Amino acid sequence: MQIRDGIQAVVIGLGAAGLSTVRYLVARGARVRVSDQRGLDRIDPVTVAWLQENGVALEHGGHTAAFLAGADMVIPGPGVPLDLPVLQAARAQGLPILGELALAAGRYPVPVIAVTGSNGKTTVTSLIGHLLRAANRSPFVGGNIGTPLLDYFAEPGGYDAAVLELSSFQLDLAGDFRPDIGLLLNISPDHLDRHGSLAAYAGAKMQLFTHQRAGDCAILGTDDPMAAAAPIRDGVRRYAFGRTAACAARIVAGKVELHLEQDGVRREEVYDLGPTRLHSSVNQLNAAAAILAVAQLGCAAEAIARGLRSFEPPPHRMAEVATIAGVRFINDSKATNIGALEAALAGCEAPVVLIAGGRDKGGDYTLLREVVGRKVKHLVLLGEAAGLMRSALEPVVATETVASMAEAVRRAMAVATGGDLVLLAPGCASFDMFSGYAERGRVFAEQVLQLGRERTTNG
Repeated sequence: MQIRDGIQAVVIGLGAAGLSTVRYLVARGARVRVSDQRGLDRIDPVTVAWLQENGVALEHGGHTAAFLAGADMVIPGPGVPLDLPVLQAARAQGLPILGELALAAGRYPVPVIAVTGSNGKTTVTSLIGHLLRAANRSPFVGGNIGTPLLDYFAEPGGYDAAVLELSSFQLDLAGDFRPDIGLLLNISPDHLDRHGSLAAYAGAKMQLFTHQRAGDCAILGTDDPMAAAAPIRDGVRRYAFGRTAACAARIVAGKVELHLEQDGVRREEVYDLGPTRLHSSVNQLNAAAAILAVAQLGCAAEAIARGLRSFEPPPHRMAEVATIAGVRFINDSKATNIGALEAALAGCEAPVVLIAGGRDKGGDYTLLREVVGRKVKHLVLLGEAAGLMRSALEPVVATETVASMAEAVRRAMAVATGGDLVLLAPGCASFDMFSGYAERGRVFAEQVLQLGRERTTNG
């Protein structure tokens, strides 16, 4: 929908993306109202003052249908459930319900690289931005990664590319959004509590490619059968990354082999990931996807290699915390779904004592039986989903339930022996016990380091 002076917009949710949306709309002359479920005492006073200064009406403490009166469109934040009564009322009134992607559609004056998938999208998005900077480009990096995607338009002259991490929630309401380069890394059960089924969740991911046109590029992780089957429109250039011979970015013995033809020029390049922080099996795939994306933008091999060597993966992703009495402790708190947990275990060579659990997202934990049976010697569970996970996995592994992260770390150490690996890979959301996966990972690391100090003190 065209944003014009005087158009009336109601934004639902005043999180980071919601506030960015309000700023975007106000800057374009829209008359904006915003509704948030929090009480006024829980909203940043600086934000409230800015809203007042800019004539933005604020409804707080819940959402009412009456607040929609006179609206031309409704924009829910990406974390807002689409079955809220206020959105049902908007549909009944025939109001367009748009996401931030729909507002941005067609408005980026630079190439757009959009990354989605169940796992790895933050690492790949960050890596693409890093590789572009290594090639002396100036990318905007945002979306689900932390910086709202509409923040690009606050200073559009400063960038020559937009690299966006996109969640299924954002893609649900993508409108006519079209990336020049779209990456679908993988699909595994996630957010089924919102989408209702794996098919619906996958369908949201596939929205990435719906409006691509001839000459655009689709990059698919073909080791994943659902990603490999993504419907791509005629004329869109399709490239694969993975471990099979047909991949344009193929992983062979810890290296990425690039086999790419662009404008009649053949690129045959090899990138050794051994000396980098991207040498794990999971990050090899992430690196292959990112290399393929930046190669599409003409980045030279030397710049790509330099960027790979200097890249530091985002925190809470297979991060080494400490080694205590020969036992390695690894923080993969970002493994918030079944697919991420499976991938983390698949890359482990040593026997694993696994710490898992949290808030259930509707996944089927029996899908983990094969990899857990092969890789895990003991399973320590905590959080709301502990009972579900125990029922699904105790046929294949010794299991116990604890009440806190401190207890989980100590019980894991008690059953581990030298050479084992204690892995925090929850396979669940964190919001039952923590503010997010980052806090969960920090608490895990703190408890591990505290345990190490105690053992050192006690000799």
